[in-house]
Amino acid sequence: MADFSPIELMICAASEMLDDGAMVVVGTGAPCAAAMLAQKTSAPNLTLMFEAGGVGPLLPRMPISVGDSRTFYQGLMATSMADVMETCQRGLVDYTFLGGAQIDMYGNLNSTLIGDNYEQPKVRFPGSGGANDLGSLCWRVLVITPHDRRRFNERLDFITTPGYLDGPGARERAGLPPGSGPYKVITNMAVMGFDEESKRMQVESLHPGVTFSEVQENTGFELLVRAPLETTAAPDEAMLRILREEVDPHRYILGRG
Repeated sequence: MADFSPIELMICAASEMLDDGAMVVVGTGAPCAAAMLAQKTSAPNLTLMFEAGGVGPLLPRMPISVGDSRTFYQGLMATSMADVMETCQRGLVDYTFLGGAQIDMYGNLNSTLIGDNYEQPKVRFPGSGGANDLGSLCWRVLVITPHDRRRFNERLDFITTPGYLDGPGARERAGLPPGSGPYKVITNMAVMGFDEESKRMQVESLHPGVTFSEVQENTGFELLVRAPLETTAAPDEAMLRILREEVDPHRYILGRG
């Protein structure tokens, strides 16, 4: 078996969830690395979109921001945030990657604050940006995040981006597109999805060497378990070589873990 780090496993696992021919809105960091890796391996016809207006680039190197000129390289369009968001609103975008300081059992995300006082929080984060729009309008939301109890909370201090809100039917009652919502959560310990009936987070595969009890200990709410519970496939040498040499040769992302 090839040697790999937790961040490499997370990126590789996320890349294999992106379908060839799909459209995905990505930001910088691990989500961008996952999309680039997919484009170079299993999904050559994947269309990448960036919030600042880059559509369909063939990224030569890892961009440092969503407005980096590299996000337009050999692209289909150099357009605007308004056009990207309109494309999501029209129901044409299959996937988006999001993150946050907190996530709950229904996939709701908090990237706004920590504390119970909005005016004087303990910590204030950047806020939504485009996250609420993307999480509301794209069909499948993917989250890549470290796994610890501070992030996986039973109750969020603030809901920045809706997941399944408070359970079945809640997104639809809020006026969001039926069938849209959180899809997968990829952490350094496991891959999780959401139960079709209850809309609660469930563990689908454990990373090699990780036990379910370890995952549950690092989660602030009770996790469901899909049967059969699988082991996350380890990336092979060819995928790791592309990730290390072509996607992130300067280790902007891989150097973190």
